[in-house]
Amino acid sequence: MTGSGSPWWSPDRHVDRRPALLLRNRILAAFRAWFAERDFVEVEAACLQVSPGNEAHLSAFATEAVGASGARTPLYLHTSPEFACKKLLAAGEPRLFSLARVFRNRERGPLHHPEFTMLEWYRTGAPYTALMADCAALLARAAETAGVPRLVFRNRETDPFAEPERLTLAEAFDRYAGIDLLASVSADGETDRDDLADAVAGAGLRVAPDDTWADLFSRVLVARIEPHLGLGRPTILCEYPVSEAALARPAPHDPRVAERFELYACGVELANAFGELTDPDEQRRRFEAEMTEKQRIYGERYPIDDDFLAALAVMPEASGIALGFDRLAMLACGASRIEDVIWTPVAETRP
Repeated sequence: MTGSGSPWWSPDRHVDRRPALLLRNRILAAFRAWFAERDFVEVEAACLQVSPGNEAHLSAFATEAVGASGARTPLYLHTSPEFACKKLLAAGEPRLFSLARVFRNRERGPLHHPEFTMLEWYRTGAPYTALMADCAALLARAAETAGVPRLVFRNRETDPFAEPERLTLAEAFDRYAGIDLLASVSADGETDRDDLADAVAGAGLRVAPDDTWADLFSRVLVARIEPHLGLGRPTILCEYPVSEAALARPAPHDPRVAERFELYACGVELANAFGELTDPDEQRRRFEAEMTEKQRIYGERYPIDDDFLAALAVMPEASGIALGFDRLAMLACGASRIEDVIWTPVAETRP
């Protein structure tokens, strides 16, 4: 579908890409209608923010604002509209969605692009399980709009009309890796690196001396679990350890895990959801821990948006989710690369 080495704008390549691009537009319109039917308000978040987000492994594009006096203020292109959307929740919007252009550096490949479209939506006063039902409905709406019975990626298929499987991280680690994940997580959420390292090594995966608990968690997730998710029917992978859910509140039934889930189809992660944390002091602590980890790994850190934390203090209880719209469009089209459903891909850069 992407053609050969000719540029994306060449007529012969565009004629191959155009059906998928037009389908993308139809799905976009169908989603806007779905949210309008449920009294969501569409909002637009400013792309330029004081902080691009405070997750250790997200890399941003940096710029600066130049005032009339010549004074320069650092700004960033956001990696998500989340901070802006939550400020609107604090302002009084009860139910909103955003189809935002977002920017992530160090990311390019079949499933990643430096600039892409993220669909985020938030429900105040609703449990995060309500977002699970939303996901199932939107998968079906995308397939209906595309006129396809299956979502497809690399010979893997998902029935978008089937009820999603709901699987906790603890169940997934046990089923696919034979690891008791929560044995290495204490009641206060602290993690035991050595305990998990022993279990990972026992499962036949590599353990390096400088691996952290989070490194080992991610290695098992990518190598042993994700390839099994969303095959045949969608998978909702839920109840992440609290250390892996920086913006989510702890689950009421088990303080070791958080109200976070991810949606998978065809082995591809599509969405990431939270029962939102609204404690500004705890959020600051988590952000600072993430930025300390970012400094250790990448030698840089991003500022914390104090205005966001002030808004969090008055934000009502809410649940929110971010869905990679281009990825879902790609699966609905049966495309092999995310660039096949992006109208004007970002210029190629050096690896």
